[in-house]
Amino acid sequence: MNPSSAPEILEPRTAQEWEQARTLLNEYLKSLPIDGGFLNIGQEVAALPGEYGAERGGFWLARLNGIWAGCCALAPLDGTDYANACELRRLYVRPGMRKNNLGLGLTEHALDRARLHGYKHVLLDTLSDMEAARALYQGLGFKEIPPFYFNPIPGAHYLMATL
Repeated sequence: MNPSSAPEILEPRTAQEWEQARTLLNEYLKSLPIDGGFLNIGQEVAALPGEYGAERGGFWLARLNGIWAGCCALAPLDGTDYANACELRRLYVRPGMRKNNLGLGLTEHALDRARLHGYKHVLLDTLSDMEAARALYQGLGFKEIPPFYFNPIPGAHYLMATL
């Protein structure tokens, strides 16, 4: 990798870019250390952009040196104990592209977009064995909160950042 190359973070617009989004989401699902069937990612992939539409959410791809490297999404989160909230979802960076701060860049981009949408809270869930992700979120000011939805997986952590 050329360390001087800056990653690109972009919203998919073309059919090719949405196909990359689908590929990355499927890789994300396979990378999970659990059976992610309850997440309904297959339906989510088929319906893209779906709830990640630009009006209240978003979906972003990261590219480094011309290589599609990762993704993340933001979805409205209605009906929680937190007013004016959204959920950060599907943060994924391909294993060979990690250590390039792409996860940080994608998350910061999503937080900036959440602010632009007028959200006050960004919630997410992650797992105990996703230590790097938990450290990234904590470094960005996310704090542990009680569960905001049912996750049947032991070791789930629920986090929130106040914007």
